[in-house]
Amino acid sequence: MSEPTFRHDSPGTPADDWAGSPRWSSLADLRLPAGRRRLVVVGAHPDDETLGAGGLIRAAALDGWIVEVVSATAGEGSHPLSPTHSTDRLAARRRGELGSAISLLAPAATVRCLDLPDGGVADEVGALVSALVETIGTDGDEVLLCAPWRHDGHPDHEAVGRAAALAAARTDAQLLEYPVWLWHWGRIDDLPWSQTQRLALDVPAHDAKRAAVAAHASQVRPLSDQPGDEVLLGADLLAHFDRDGEVFITDTGPVDDDALDLVHHEQADPWQVDSFYERRKRAVTLASLPRQTYARALEVGCSVGALALDLAGRSDHLLALDASPAAIDLARDRTAPLPHVDVRLAHVPDEWPDGDFDLVSISEVGYFLSPRQLADVVRLATSALATDGHLLLCHWRHQPVGWPLAGPAVHDAFLAAGLEVLVEHQEPDFLLHVLAVPS
Repeated sequence: MSEPTFRHDSPGTPADDWAGSPRWSSLADLRLPAGRRRLVVVGAHPDDETLGAGGLIRAAALDGWIVEVVSATAGEGSHPLSPTHSTDRLAARRRGELGSAISLLAPAATVRCLDLPDGGVADEVGALVSALVETIGTDGDEVLLCAPWRHDGHPDHEAVGRAAALAAARTDAQLLEYPVWLWHWGRIDDLPWSQTQRLALDVPAHDAKRAAVAAHASQVRPLSDQPGDEVLLGADLLAHFDRDGEVFITDTGPVDDDALDLVHHEQADPWQVDSFYERRKRAVTLASLPRQTYARALEVGCSVGALALDLAGRSDHLLALDASPAAIDLARDRTAPLPHVDVRLAHVPDEWPDGDFDLVSISEVGYFLSPRQLADVVRLATSALATDGHLLLCHWRHQPVGWPLAGPAVHDAFLAAGLEVLVEHQEPDFLLHVLAVPS
């Protein structure tokens, strides 16, 4: 798909062109998924959530779901030439309109505006991901996350869509994406019909959405009769959202979460592995191992290879894994003189290695997994332990920004697997366990 170019005040695809497509009859009905009880709807600007998912918000609220609405920006850039509204005044007005609109759809919903820069969300994706992960929390399997489509044609919309996809992957939330500007610039073939479902709106739902759209008065009516205060969303645009159904893209494929790889690209030593804290932590880790030598060891999440270098001295063969290509390059350089160390690029749990291991080390990596991925790693790691093998865990105790799990939760997941605790060491900053298969 080529990058779309358009203006809101230029003619676009008429709503009747979309309505006339015979493909509507092929769309499956969207229903609120079983097992999910929270709806988090995120928009780039106040009004996105109402235009794209107002009916979904109302349906979830009527079904007793917890509804949370997040707007990345206050939309202060919608009228850059306004002679009557400064950006601060417009931002305040649009925040108020957002609250009013959502109160018409879901009176008990919580509404939050992050006040990221309108027009600059692409530079703030990390902050937005962190905010969404915090909102979703550790119970992502109960959350339906809804965001603008990643190919909607507006830079802010696409940035919010990518942030939501990353947050969903890190938390196990189910993701829906809604188009907004696609209806204006796109043609029939631009909608991925095979990946799309439709939420039907009955007359009360349609009326409620229409009232909520009208609540965004700064966008659907002129700010004044002066030049620069013209209406932003005219009748032709609004016609796309005055339908008896809403469209959601349900399968947009995996998202490449390259945050940790970027860290390793930007810094040769992102974790300061040669600092006193890190050197001492590794010394404590090695001193906690009950055996002098392990025949076959596995390290999950080797990063730049500092711990791999130490574990190599305690093992006959070490397989070190990491999901970051940049980290793998650094780890291979660090361990190059050691022929019994095999450093591989692998994403766990999907690419878990075959065979049994006398030692499995999972250090400072468990909280970079989603809760579901962590559960899989717990199962795989315990299954991969030799009968007399040891499982080594060491994690920072504080909350990593942008991920839902912290070190104690990671260790609790392993402890719940029924392994025997051989060593437990706690400090204010890190937690260490050595576990074994019960004899």
